[in-house]
Amino acid sequence: MLAQHKQPSLQGSERVSFLHALLLLLVGFIPFCSFSQQEHQSTSFTARLMNLEAAVNETFRYNASLHNGTSHSGVYALTADAPIGWNVAFKVDGSQVASLRLDSNKTQDISIEINPTPVARPGKYTIPVKAVSGSDTATLSLEAVVKGSYSVELTTPTGRLSDEVTEGSSSLIHLVVHNTGTIALDNLELSAQAPSQWDASFSPSKINRLEPGQSQDVTTTVKVPDKTIAGDYVTTFNVKSPNANANAAFRITVKTSWLSGWIGILIILIAIGIIYYLIRKYGRR
Repeated sequence: MLAQHKQPSLQGSERVSFLHALLLLLVGFIPFCSFSQQEHQSTSFTARLMNLEAAVNETFRYNASLHNGTSHSGVYALTADAPIGWNVAFKVDGSQVASLRLDSNKTQDISIEINPTPVARPGKYTIPVKAVSGSDTATLSLEAVVKGSYSVELTTPTGRLSDEVTEGSSSLIHLVVHNTGTIALDNLELSAQAPSQWDASFSPSKINRLEPGQSQDVTTTVKVPDKTIAGDYVTTFNVKSPNANANAAFRITVKTSWLSGWIGILIILIAIGIIYYLIRKYGRR
């Protein structure tokens, strides 16, 4: 009878121990769930293309997205750790910003524009970008591969940018197109902005490819119309490619032809002679 009376007491003790262990397990599990939920709800900073390649004098443009996965809105400050001399700009809907407000579970598209310093050497550069709101920080690592520079120069063999021409005649002007960059230039086209009714043609009028450091001689024929008033005129020569362009302002001095000068003098002499004759003939009466 005594043994049978103690048996329920042991089962109750075991039941209390089991409930106590279960309670401790739940107390430890609740913070873990809360921590896991906070880990899941965080801010993310992503970009479709994280690695871009361009010339040193071009702009690297990245399309990024900032997502606020937290349960509250926040103001995010945008920063970038770029090399010295580089310029980084953040744009939202076409406007440059330094920070933005983002509501909970919302995503904002951000355009990131990076301009390298003109003296940047070819190579791969890593630019860390951050969006910080209080203790919440999202990072994005961008890569800019600088492959060189595009540059072209238009001048003459002697550097002289002036010439003389007689009205009604043509003048041959020798130009030089020089690739002063470190990348080859393709499809270079030449054109001119000349005074009204003037005509300018080039030979060749197009350069298919010009390697770095190389030059191409171009002959320009400028035709001046008859009866052009003597004086100084400016014609601007242009060279343009998809990546670089240059121009040269050329001063052309137009002179009157000797025949026109003699004809003018002859007309003046004839007029003087007629006046003298009329005075001699009718002046005595």
